[in-house]
Amino acid sequence: MAQVQEEVDPSHSKEDEFWIFGYGSLIWKPPPHYDRRIPGWVTGYVRRFWQASQDHRGTPTAPGRVVTLIERSFWASLADAHDSAPDRVWGTAYRISAAHVAEVKEYLDIREINGYTIHYTPFYPAVEGSPSITTLVYIGTPENDQFVGPQDPQELAEHIYRSEGPSGLNRDYLLELEKALDELSPESGDAHVTDLSNRLREIERRERESGSAEAVPQQPVPHEFTKVTSVDEQEETEKV
Repeated sequence: MAQVQEEVDPSHSKEDEFWIFGYGSLIWKPPPHYDRRIPGWVTGYVRRFWQASQDHRGTPTAPGRVVTLIERSFWASLADAHDSAPDRVWGTAYRISAAHVAEVKEYLDIREINGYTIHYTPFYPAVEGSPSITTLVYIGTPENDQFVGPQDPQELAEHIYRSEGPSGLNRDYLLELEKALDELSPESGDAHVTDLSNRLREIERRERESGSAEAVPQQPVPHEFTKVTSVDEQEETEKV
């Protein structure tokens, strides 16, 4: 598994630039101050909606669900209804210029308070012949108390459909992720994400036909988190 952050940050180049890999909301909600965005993938992991979200796509009393990465060898030991996963976890890598590294890292660390920890992994750009890049990545490992593990796909889709937090509807997060992945490459889809999205759309269809579709609240969900300015324009805690 990728190692947690040490004194020497391997995601810094000789020019002291900084790279971060996004596999969730970062794909469509990039970090501030990036000057390069590269589609590509990492290996050795599986992407799953197995991380609870108490602060952005849910609440402490009704957590939503967001994605995390699971080490493939550990995932293989679990009973997952989605029993296959691509060798490549597609996403995007962002380069942060040296002048903004400290600011952006502080911002990311503050945002990643809900169970995510820092790791490093090689990232492989989609452009053929490009060398790999060591990137920082935020992962909710199985040891964190927000990790929920394998769930029945239909129950998970229904949970996502019902959940909402300060950053919006959990269902929007899922559908945005599906769309963002499909736009990266003809090969970048994720069957886990697609299946959950299809189940969610079927739930929405049934709700519309029955006339019991949940109305979107007119007021924001109450929460204790406040938006900040400047580098913190994005409100997502789920960085990846």
